[in-house]
Amino acid sequence: MSTFTVKDGTEIFYKDWGKGQPLVFHHGWPLSADDWDAQMMFFLNKGYRVIAHDRRGHGRSSQTDDGNEMDTYAADVAALMDHLGIKGAIHIGHSTGGGEVTRYVARYGGGGRVAKAVLIGAVPPVMVKSDKNPGGTPLEVFDGYRAALAANRAQLYVDVPAGPFYSFNRPGAKVLQGVIDHWWRQGMMGGIKAHYDCIKAFSETDFTEDLKKIECPVFIMHGDDDQIVPIADAALLSSKLVKNGTLKVYQGLPHGMCTTHADIINEDLLAFIRK
Repeated sequence: MSTFTVKDGTEIFYKDWGKGQPLVFHHGWPLSADDWDAQMMFFLNKGYRVIAHDRRGHGRSSQTDDGNEMDTYAADVAALMDHLGIKGAIHIGHSTGGGEVTRYVARYGGGGRVAKAVLIGAVPPVMVKSDKNPGGTPLEVFDGYRAALAANRAQLYVDVPAGPFYSFNRPGAKVLQGVIDHWWRQGMMGGIKAHYDCIKAFSETDFTEDLKKIECPVFIMHGDDDQIVPIADAALLSSKLVKNGTLKVYQGLPHGMCTTHADIINEDLLAFIRK
């Protein structure tokens, strides 16, 4: 098992497979690098070097009680890239991982470290509703997640994938029990304190200025049936803030479209990477 230790003593688990152009995958809450299985195998077989880590407090990394916020998440990624000697990478983030990519590229992406970035169903610019962000999700929704997490994390981690994450709650949806079980397994591997803190990190962090700083090409992908990160307050705004962005909206696709529609997402990612 590959791990390295960052300066505060946290062990970060990572996968690093293959050779060639490095693609770095950043997972969502409360998951792990395993959520990228369909992408890791696809791009490995296309001749790319594929890298994915478990964010601190998630998966096989240390179950941290502090540092569970975007500045530290981005610093951990920078430390991993230095550890592996990565240059010219394409960073691909889903949901919370899209926030991590945005903060990382804005702060550490210079000097040839980053070639391109991809945001998929990503949380930027900012999720929570406020006077500055009237179209956001009310704070009470995230308080509800926190309460459910603290009360019965195991049940929450069934309810989210069985319902809105993959749009399995839609009439006529083909429910994939294995996908639900895989989500639950990944979630339960991590630490409850880190997962609790991460709700604030993904919902309240404002990435507006980070998006404005990014110089590299950015591909923004979002399903218009995303019930977790509504597209109107996310991708449609982010695409206007980046200097060199391309937006693609996927009609009827859910938040977890990288899993449910991996064939579509992988081909579009490949086209952007090769461009």
